[in-house]
Amino acid sequence: MALSLLSLIVLVFPFLTAAKHNTTAGGCAIIRPPRDGGIRYRGLTQEQIRSVHVLPLDYEIEYICRGNRVIIGPNVRKCLPNGTWTDLTQRSKCLLQCPRVWTSLENGRVSQWPLGPPVEGMVLQYSCLPGFILVGRNSTHCNKLGKWDSPKPVCHYDRHYTGKKKLYIGALFPMSGGWPGGQACLPSAQMALDLVNKRTDILPEYELELIHYDSMCDPGEATKLLYDLLYTEPIKMVLMPGCSSVSTLVAEAARMWNLIVLSYGSSSPALSNRQRFPTFFRTHPSATLHNPTRVQLFQKWKWTKIATIQQTTEVFTSTLDDLEARTKEAGIEISVRQSFLTDPAPAVKNLKRQDARIIVGLFYETEARKVFCEVYKEKLYGKKYVWFLIGWYADNWFKIKDPSINCTVEQMTEAVEGHVTTEIVMLNPETVRGASNLTSQEFLNQLMSKLGGKNPEETGGFQEAPLAYDAVWALALALNKTVGPLKAKGRRLEDFNYNNRDITAEIYRALNTSSFEGVSGHVVFDAQGSRMAWTLIEQLQGGSYKKIGYFDSTKGNLSWYGNDRWIGPGPPADQTVVIEEFRFLSQKLFVSVSVFAGLGILLGIVCLTFNIYNSNVRYIQNSQPYLNNMTAVGCMMALAAVFPLGLDGHHVHRKQFPVVCQFRLWLLGLGFSLAYGSMFTKIWWVHTVFTKKDDKKEKRKHLEPWKLYATVGVLLVIDVLSLMIWQIVDPLHVTVEKFVREAPKGDLDVLIQPLLEHCSSDKMNTWLGVVYGYKGLLLLLGIFLAYETKSISTEKINDHRAVGMAIYNVSVLCMITAPVTMILSSQQDASFAFASLAIVFSVYITLVVLFVPKMRRLITRGEWQSDTQETVKTQGSSTNNNDEEKSRQLERENKELQKIIQEKEERVSELRNQLVERQALRSRRRPSTVNQNHSTPLLPVPSNDPKSLIPPPGYPNPTSDNHSLPPSFSNSSNLYQPDGKISRNNCHTSRLQLLYK
Repeated sequence: MALSLLSLIVLVFPFLTAAKHNTTAGGCAIIRPPRDGGIRYRGLTQEQIRSVHVLPLDYEIEYICRGNRVIIGPNVRKCLPNGTWTDLTQRSKCLLQCPRVWTSLENGRVSQWPLGPPVEGMVLQYSCLPGFILVGRNSTHCNKLGKWDSPKPVCHYDRHYTGKKKLYIGALFPMSGGWPGGQACLPSAQMALDLVNKRTDILPEYELELIHYDSMCDPGEATKLLYDLLYTEPIKMVLMPGCSSVSTLVAEAARMWNLIVLSYGSSSPALSNRQRFPTFFRTHPSATLHNPTRVQLFQKWKWTKIATIQQTTEVFTSTLDDLEARTKEAGIEISVRQSFLTDPAPAVKNLKRQDARIIVGLFYETEARKVFCEVYKEKLYGKKYVWFLIGWYADNWFKIKDPSINCTVEQMTEAVEGHVTTEIVMLNPETVRGASNLTSQEFLNQLMSKLGGKNPEETGGFQEAPLAYDAVWALALALNKTVGPLKAKGRRLEDFNYNNRDITAEIYRALNTSSFEGVSGHVVFDAQGSRMAWTLIEQLQGGSYKKIGYFDSTKGNLSWYGNDRWIGPGPPADQTVVIEEFRFLSQKLFVSVSVFAGLGILLGIVCLTFNIYNSNVRYIQNSQPYLNNMTAVGCMMALAAVFPLGLDGHHVHRKQFPVVCQFRLWLLGLGFSLAYGSMFTKIWWVHTVFTKKDDKKEKRKHLEPWKLYATVGVLLVIDVLSLMIWQIVDPLHVTVEKFVREAPKGDLDVLIQPLLEHCSSDKMNTWLGVVYGYKGLLLLLGIFLAYETKSISTEKINDHRAVGMAIYNVSVLCMITAPVTMILSSQQDASFAFASLAIVFSVYITLVVLFVPKMRRLITRGEWQSDTQETVKTQGSSTNNNDEEKSRQLERENKELQKIIQEKEERVSELRNQLVERQALRSRRRPSTVNQNHSTPLLPVPSNDPKSLIPPPGYPNPTSDNHSLPPSFSNSSNLYQPDGKISRNNCHTSRLQLLYK
């Protein structure tokens, strides 16, 4: 408020210093208020008003009156650019107002001069209707005291009157505004009144007269006119409004005056409410009457999914609510519901984004052009789309130039082609003569002559004109029907007043039971007072509307011409057709892998047969043939799992698919436990035995086979129990994986929905985690044991190195295959190929590594004899069979001999050092001539003393010739001379014994 005052002061301030007569420079001088009144200056205080003499341009002043006086003349004036105020030629006065009740006369007419509110100076003239006599003065004057100068007269019924009595109908015809329907409906109603008043069999004692105003289809204007209709004479028996908004206002207020309301041009579904509008009837059907027809068409063309777009007005919102209820009852889904106020572009884009195909549009004609301009831009038309519109648009509505859109007529024509309209039948298609004794064509001819040759397409309400015509006839027939019941009660129609409910009730009953043939068809009202009618179905074909059928909602009958035409081969689908297509395994891949698996099973049978047949051969016995048999059986079971692994919906029915899933799981699980478990048991035993302490080395030769079998049995039992718990707690079942929809080649309105069947359970990841964790630990442990025992040789399990190689192979393939197949689970060919080939390769390698060397040895060396046959063979043959063991024994002996030689060499070196020391000591004690005295006795030297080995005097010095020493005491390097002397590796036993003598 402070801001507005400040801005006003800024505007006014320049004029405070201006001269009084310089008003044309940009302001107006303050004018005097009327007598007994004042002026309200907007935004100025009393102090500012006293100091201001000129007011700025566009400034407005308002006249106010004191007491109960009213302003006559302009009550607001505005400052013009020429420095004058508006309407200065019209004087504004504050006058006293006389009672308004004098301005109406029951059963009479009142004319006033001048027009306007009853104020001092007004003169009223009274007259009575035919059949009534005026009692009192026929005129009165409003004096300066605000009172009439004579009492109000009264019109009494003239019992001696023999002419027709008039019954008055108050009507509001929209001659302009949003829907100028009165341009054709008013002439139609007058035509009906003329015919009714001429008939002697309908209301012979009465004459109907129409009192009408232009409502402009505006509720505000209609409020004022309704007030005039109710508070001015004569009394109106029935009100006839047009436009839904005006009818809503009139129908809600009419019950306060006990008036029947009969509308000719209201389609709002909200008016079908007897609690809110208890006296309302209409010959124009409700907009919801389109909905049964629409639902019937949806069912005819087998559409179960539709979309809607509406203008946000009450009539369309309620219509759409009714449509939603009807479609839901019929099993049809409204998947998309869009609305807009003025700009439909976002709503149309949403329809396109959400793949709307069958679209119901609810909007007025002007908005329809905006919608379809956006439809053209978004390409939401053509053979994939169907639009349902309201049928009461002008036939050329899409060709009318509209400045609010930027689409050409050609573009609009292209966008609207093929749409379907539903329209209430407002003109009887049959040539029958109804209550008015006119056919529908005769009615049109008379209406055209009354319109003076105007173009029907440019005349508002031309389509609704038959409804207005039949509305007058429905009222006339209802009033005629009430004459008898009222006479029986001692009442007459002319006795009607706004407080008489009995006559209103009789008229209500008569209208509620109306049933006659009119120019618009059969006229009958439902329980809510709405007209029941046929619905016309049309389609825009080649730029013009063609009738393709009718629907009678009262009987549910659809009359179909069969001339509907579509842009495509037929009615489009209500949504993109999604074809479910299961992905199956490539049969070529399945057959190829199956052949390899079958050959692997044959190889497994050959290996198993070979192992069983030669189980008495010592070489085979030393490889634990029973464990090898388990390995062969496990490999064949794993290969057998390839076949159910490749079975899918192409081979078995979906009901049998869980059984296939069980076979996959059990064959793979048990095959792994037998094949890998037996190999793991061998390598585990070798590692356990040959890593014991030295004090237990003698026990390593003792092998109890039952312990090996028990180990495999434990692994097998663990697998069986885990699989059983899995299948009992969370059994496998078929799940279907959906992929991204694919568009096929070609312009087809379909999408392919790829599907893939999987074997799964509710907690599949948990179970796989447990199984993979347990198996993974076994694989890692097997790799470790195989590495630790790679250099160990044992006769009890002579193929443990081959087992280690097989374990490496199986472990690596399993650790690679398990995560890769989980990643490729959505690619059936790649997943099957990776998993099945991993099984095939690991089995082939395992069988070849374990069994082929045995076959080759027995074939090349001919070692096919059993244990009993070997006892009769020669020692040479026995030696050949035990070459490997002998080689290992010689190697151990060689190591022991090398150790002994090293010890002896160290002893020889020590003795040599002692000998050298003793010789040096003797040389210092003897004189230089001692060498010539041979008689000196030698000291006794014990035989076990190394010094006794020194030669006696006269012999050569030992240091001068080492060759004179025994070979055992010569330089250690002589042991390795090539001249026949003993070396370290070929030391003779006798020579070694000399070192200890």
